[in-house]
Amino acid sequence: MDRVIYDRMAEHDSSHWWYVARRDILAAVIARKVKLAQDARILEIGCGTGHNLPMLAAFGTVDALEIDDAAAAIAAQRLGKPVSQAPLPALSGIPEGAYDMVALLDVLEHIEDDRAALVAIAKRLKPGGTILLTVPQYMWMWSGHDVANHHFRRYSKATLRQVVADSGLTFELLTHFNSLLFPLAAADRLMARATGREGSDDALPSAPVNALFERVFGFERHLVGRTPMPPGVSLLAVLRAR
Repeated sequence: MDRVIYDRMAEHDSSHWWYVARRDILAAVIARKVKLAQDARILEIGCGTGHNLPMLAAFGTVDALEIDDAAAAIAAQRLGKPVSQAPLPALSGIPEGAYDMVALLDVLEHIEDDRAALVAIAKRLKPGGTILLTVPQYMWMWSGHDVANHHFRRYSKATLRQVVADSGLTFELLTHFNSLLFPLAAADRLMARATGREGSDDALPSAPVNALFERVFGFERHLVGRTPMPPGVSLLAVLRAR
């Protein structure tokens, strides 16, 4: 990702509506769908500045990987122990059969060989372990945000199903999310394309807008995994090895 993306992440990941609401949704999905044991071992791959680590730590003992030096240093402070650097798909030095859950949260789209990445991650799971996965959706929403974040692709349900099947994994859950704000996001992306606007779109909005978006997006914690969701900006999946 461009350096500015990590800098904005470090500055806003505790307050930006997207980070805050997404953590609440992910925590609800883990509690409802993954149902980890109290002594669960969890690995987050591509943890960025570590903004998800305290949430994940509520469900077990957490390890983390991040290839950006500056972001990994911030994440290590939050985690209270070193954050390793083991790029996908090799995951060199990461033990096989060690984890009850691997969190891969808006990371797979950054990996050129996404199938090899999922195969490698599956090998790090204990028997019956799960992968918690989120990815951005719809190639027609491609914008400067994707370029700045060094994405290789955005997914559809069909393309995600295919790469998951090719990786020898199965779905326990596949759902849209960030659905309630999807019409606004789609309109913004289409306007950016029409006007030639480039760059990322993750700046912190004004306080009233930030609070409103956090409340609207955060409401999805009551819905995701419980009821079919309409089209959304992203996809969320819970995967298991066959």
